[in-house]
Amino acid sequence: VQLQASGGGLVQAGGSLRLSCAASGHRIDNYAIYWFRQAPRKEREFVARISWGGAPRYDDSVKDRATISGDHAKNTVYLQMNNLNPEDTAVYYCAAARTVVAPMASQMDYWGQGTQVTVSS
Repeated sequence: VQLQASGGGLVQAGGSLRLSCAASGHRIDNYAIYWFRQAPRKEREFVARISWGGAPRYDDSVKDRATISGDHAKNTVYLQMNNLNPEDTAVYYCAAARTVVAPMASQMDYWGQGTQVTVSS
């Protein structure tokens, strides 16, 4: 599967963004789809996961501000982020795993190219 992340940009603190992860080659139903992010000089960290038939999962840092969802007709997964703050500034990546795995970057099978999110204070 090929993944294409988009939707990043510059937003003021308190604002919102919707990130998209468009899949091609295979249907998203065949994978658990994850969002990770990586800030400068930091490790890539888990943000959210969606798996078909299970409840979504969120990191504690975003769980009250993020919603992950999927559109099977568009073969796309979305990450809605609200009430953004400067600590959310990072490159956001979507990734796919053939099964539900621990939310670690090393466990992913496929990666998209990343989209930059910058939150100004």
